[in-house]
Amino acid sequence: MRCVVAVDVGGTTMKGGLIAQDGTILYAERRSTPRAEGHARVIAAISAFVTDLARPRTLNGGRVHPEAVGLAVPGLVTPDRAVYSAAFGWKDVPAEAFTDVALPIALGHDVRAAGEAELAYGGAAGHVLFLPVGTGIAGALVLAGSLYGGAGGWAGQVGHVPVWPDGLPCPCGQRGCLAAYASASAIASRCGETSAADVARRVAAGDPRAVTVWGEAVEALALALATYTLLLDPALIVIGGGLAQAGDLLLDPLRERLGDRLAFRPAPTVRASALGPDAGLLGAGLLGFRALARP
Repeated sequence: MRCVVAVDVGGTTMKGGLIAQDGTILYAERRSTPRAEGHARVIAAISAFVTDLARPRTLNGGRVHPEAVGLAVPGLVTPDRAVYSAAFGWKDVPAEAFTDVALPIALGHDVRAAGEAELAYGGAAGHVLFLPVGTGIAGALVLAGSLYGGAGGWAGQVGHVPVWPDGLPCPCGQRGCLAAYASASAIASRCGETSAADVARRVAAGDPRAVTVWGEAVEALALALATYTLLLDPALIVIGGGLAQAGDLLLDPLRERLGDRLAFRPAPTVRASALGPDAGLLGAGLLGFRALARP
């Protein structure tokens, strides 16, 4: 069976696995992203992960030999180079630095790769915004069925739309960014928790502080998505990432508040990702098969 190594690098966790050509996840595992140890340590950890995944192994009674590597990372990315990442602090890193194995490799933007997987496997089509909400927030813009990266590859930085000017400071250097209120990491930090899932449990129990922080996060998302909707008129907004695991606790108030912000027109459909936490990994798999097709 043909397969590729796929690694989706997040700010907290790296998801890796072997992906078949039809999108079947043959094998998967997770490792921590050592972001606090600096960008060189992150690159070394990615390389070690790729090396381990690339070894031939027996799966489902058959021997598999990965043929290429797809690597989805945050920041400004080309197929051959990680140009810049604010999340990790690296600049101009060639693709070969992320692997010691002699396999074709293709890099891709993590969110756009996940958005492409939603198009390929998740039933999204037409004019769509795919918005994973995790350690940070960014969007994959799908216009008329095609991913849009912008003039310089920076399209989709929805997390740094200022929703409240002069609001909370954001690691990007701006103030009042969507990510400073609505990213999973911001929600957890503002409630003194280690994860947004812990905050969600407190919200469900009626904890006042958690309810306030959650409400501000939902309102910030509604503001940013109303701006996006008025500019690009998507038919569908797909919420992914870890925060989407909160389900209706997030989506019901978000739909209501987005509708309130769009008084003269209907709001687009808002739903959770069909692929859930596997979207980025499957997107990295698509990158791997693309690497095989390159000259």
